[in-house]
Amino acid sequence: MTEKTAREATAPAREKPWLFRTYSGHSSAAESNKLYRTNLSKGQTGLSIAFDLPTQTGYDSDHALAKGEVGKVGVPVCHVGDMMTLFEGIPLEKMNTSMTINAPAAWLLSLYIATAEKQGAHRSVLNGTTQNDVIKEYLSRGTYIFAPQPSLRLTSDVIGFTYTEVPKWNPMNVCSYHLQEAGATPEQELAYALATAVAVLDTVRPTVPAADFETVVSRISFFVNAGIRFVTELCKMRAFTELWDEICVNRYGVKDEKARRFRYGVQVNSLGLTEQQPENNVYRIVMEMLAVVLSKNARARAVQLPAWNEALGLPRPWDQQWSLRLQQIMAYESDLLEFGDIFDGSHEITRKVEALKAGAREELARIDDMGGAVSAVESSYMKQKLVESNARRIGAIETGEQIVVGVNKWTETEPSPLTTGDGSIMTVDPKAEAEQIERLKAFRASRDGSAVDAALASLRAAAQEGRNVMEPSIACAHAGVTTGEWAQTLRDVFGEYRAPTGVARAAAEVKGEKMGAVRAKVEAVSAKLGRRVKILVGKPGLDGHSNGAEQIAVRARDAGMEVVYEGIRLTPAQIVNAALEEGVHVVGLSILSGSHVPLVTEVLERMKAAGLTDIPVVAGGIIPPEDEKVLLAAGCARIYTPKDYDITAIMGDIVDLLAA
Repeated sequence: MTEKTAREATAPAREKPWLFRTYSGHSSAAESNKLYRTNLSKGQTGLSIAFDLPTQTGYDSDHALAKGEVGKVGVPVCHVGDMMTLFEGIPLEKMNTSMTINAPAAWLLSLYIATAEKQGAHRSVLNGTTQNDVIKEYLSRGTYIFAPQPSLRLTSDVIGFTYTEVPKWNPMNVCSYHLQEAGATPEQELAYALATAVAVLDTVRPTVPAADFETVVSRISFFVNAGIRFVTELCKMRAFTELWDEICVNRYGVKDEKARRFRYGVQVNSLGLTEQQPENNVYRIVMEMLAVVLSKNARARAVQLPAWNEALGLPRPWDQQWSLRLQQIMAYESDLLEFGDIFDGSHEITRKVEALKAGAREELARIDDMGGAVSAVESSYMKQKLVESNARRIGAIETGEQIVVGVNKWTETEPSPLTTGDGSIMTVDPKAEAEQIERLKAFRASRDGSAVDAALASLRAAAQEGRNVMEPSIACAHAGVTTGEWAQTLRDVFGEYRAPTGVARAAAEVKGEKMGAVRAKVEAVSAKLGRRVKILVGKPGLDGHSNGAEQIAVRARDAGMEVVYEGIRLTPAQIVNAALEEGVHVVGLSILSGSHVPLVTEVLERMKAAGLTDIPVVAGGIIPPEDEKVLLAAGCARIYTPKDYDITAIMGDIVDLLAA
């Protein structure tokens, strides 16, 4: 035996790496298809589809609420033709596809199945995931449509259908990712995600044969967040695996160890990406990825990494490639996959894992006493706690208690060659929306109207009668029904819903000299105005990422202002009407979807038409410098971006604006 052969014989077996993904989609199905095929050719091993906000909230691209939102945060998919274009040249029978879709998950999966069938593939071979976690939408992202109970019913329909018809599919991806983005502590992230999983399984259990329930449990997967606190995040994942096993055994009596495995995918933290010195984000992303791949017993099954410049705008293909290469180097150049769990036996790791589990169990018991996750949503308990946790996190950054390199410490910097020049970030062509609407009109004109009507009637009947909606939805997809038509049919049956904001009872209670000075300014300006300073915080369009708006509302109230905040998904007309009726002194708009130019401009135009030109409008979001100039020229009084992390300073600036 040669020396080389001997080394190979004694070398540990190398594990197969996790799935490499990038979360992507923009502009149109055709443009997104080019991006997917390019990424797959570079070694990406799975797809993670980002849908635009109209698609996520069940509207066609030509709906009034879709204005300015089409193709911005993802790909618009209005019908089976769009889905076929999205996967042209990508055989679905060989692909593992994750679809970040929740309220209309049953519909997008139906379109996916119909597309596979048109490609000649049988549904039973399809492999992938629908996120399908609506409970967290009431707490963080805001892309819900229906109330919790009918939403859980739709989730249950997808699960009940897929475990027999599409057995390789993960029909439910319990998503704690956005909970951390909304400010959740590790204990809250563990508890709220596991409470969601329990609510879903409790809903499904009576609808499937008892003998099949272990199979159903085995298809539940999770999607988590990995933040910058490396050791804590690693311990959180070990705690997740142990708590899930505990729940499966004690609550559901699952005997098969394989069915109890905690299977999860991960996107590392986007909340912590900084606009200042954005090149530092590469190091943050590496450290966050290590937390979910180093511990073999709690290793992710799929990883997708944000790009280093996502706090600046839409990443380019090169930026996504950089994140993909990071994964590949970790998996293939390091020896990570050659060893067992390197943390087994560590006293420090065990101590932290046990502490996290104890905190999560306490919170789970509290939620259980309320009647479960749905009751905790409807009472606004979970939302309120997230708003408060996020306020504490932001406050710690403002005071310097939590150091963020390049933001509140070591802010001196050399100019970055990575962020200069034209094309440093990607932008969606403004023509994309109009072109998508024209394609939608052409598709509607080409289909068989009677077949569409019949398919929708069958869907409506299934929903009204409590039957599983999946087969009628697949029939709708084949008939040419659109996303908006499918969702409107179910809106007619289930109604719509507005979740509690959690702002009314949230307590931040910021103290200190800076806040004292701002409160004094508010008192002085209120006296000058003859009544309390009143601010309207508005979320125009379909962007449901409300964390920033909630923190502005809570801090404005703490500063002594009267606050009007009606939650997400408002039209510019509704915001202007509220400004008029409430008699506000300033309007603050929060938009994170990239739709700031058309939406803020429309608000300004409507305020001018209503004679409200004396009320200043300020805007916040991920707004590139060139767009900032456009909005200021249109009449916006102030623009705030992620670099403006000091909310108390923002409050002072707004009061100064009113005092001028």
